[in-house]
Amino acid sequence: MIEHSILVVDDEKNIRRSIKMICEAEGYKIETAEDGTAAMAKLAEHKISLVLLDINLPGKDGLTLLSDIKKTYPNIIIIMITGFATIENAVEATRRGAYDFFEKPVSKEKLLLTLKNALQNKRLEKENIQLKKKMFGEAEMIGQSQAAKNINEQIKKVAPTDGRVLILGESGTGKELIARAIHKNSRRSDKPFVKLNCAAIPEELIESELFGCVKGAFTGATETRQGKFSQADGGTILLDEIGDMSLTVQAKVLRVLQEGEFEKVGGQKTERADVRILAATNKNLADEVECGRFREDLYFRLNVVPINSVPLRQRVADIPELVAHFVEYFCQEYGYAIKKIEPEVLSILKKYPWPGNIRELKNTIERLVIMSSDERISSADLPDQFRSEFEVDEKAYFLELTLKEIRDRTERDYIRFTLEKYDWNISRSARVLGIDRTNLHKKINSLGITK
Repeated sequence: MIEHSILVVDDEKNIRRSIKMICEAEGYKIETAEDGTAAMAKLAEHKISLVLLDINLPGKDGLTLLSDIKKTYPNIIIIMITGFATIENAVEATRRGAYDFFEKPVSKEKLLLTLKNALQNKRLEKENIQLKKKMFGEAEMIGQSQAAKNINEQIKKVAPTDGRVLILGESGTGKELIARAIHKNSRRSDKPFVKLNCAAIPEELIESELFGCVKGAFTGATETRQGKFSQADGGTILLDEIGDMSLTVQAKVLRVLQEGEFEKVGGQKTERADVRILAATNKNLADEVECGRFREDLYFRLNVVPINSVPLRQRVADIPELVAHFVEYFCQEYGYAIKKIEPEVLSILKKYPWPGNIRELKNTIERLVIMSSDERISSADLPDQFRSEFEVDEKAYFLELTLKEIRDRTERDYIRFTLEKYDWNISRSARVLGIDRTNLHKKINSLGITK
């Protein structure tokens, strides 16, 4: 079954009926409209893949309607049909974004072939975009805040070099995005970018993932496999969540950094790889070194250029731009018209502390795009966690307080909120607040915060 909906816009009832019969026999779902007003209503109501659009319509003509549709629904394919074809009309329709142009009476064979080719091209374009995203991911830092500008400036300076970079920050702040941006702007950009999440792979398998294995090296090694270092030869490897790597594997990674050499698990042949190593973690590696969970020599070798990925609560000015980006992204992904965000929604989103950072914001916007019932996203569409907790009686809250008292009260309330959210886990709360544990203990005592 062909899963595509087609909208036929023509003021002649017989033409609409004829095209509908032809297309439905091939499995297409057909909607019809007699003019521009009805067409826009159908587009708002249904998920349409392709529009067959007559040029000569009552009221708004087909070429004007073509421009309106492309402006609101840029990904919809539009094929023009007319009983009075001219070269000028064909050129103008193409200029405005029409996929094809043909005359009435509509030939069944030409109609079906054109529909098939147009929808196939759309599918291939979508697959190509998805493949590029999968291969290269996003590598664009969004935001004009000072924090975002500082990160972009650091990327510009370090990317052209082969210097090792340690990317630090909470989960969801975009550490992988920074790594991809470094690779994209480096001399290795045409070579592989390979990522390994050290926290997602069992300790007994991570060594073979990094360096490969020979057949029979361990149970389940049914063939000789290349590891991530071999796959990334000439390019860049990101060791994500490196703070979760075992001390044994850390020693072998250190050897690669020092000598550029490694051996497959179960192998005896020494191999070499020209790889730029980037590392990322949400842990404080200096604390991990002090506790004996991370090698000091590896830490110093990785920490040539540290880049701090700033939490979203310290980039509040970037939230409107990030929201607009994600709204456009998901509307295009799901074939919706670009939805408008009401100012009240942005105001609420800017007040929310975003413990999950940009990843949480992205997921929230995806939900809003899917679940909002019309072309505007209002505060009524927001999930429950964006209500009550942050509603403040400002007159009562700020009544006759000095600036220092307001600052202390705000700081105390937010620290208490964070501690309670994470069940008074000091280490995790300190990471979310962007301070070290010792400093957090001092603030708890000085501000009189009790459990």
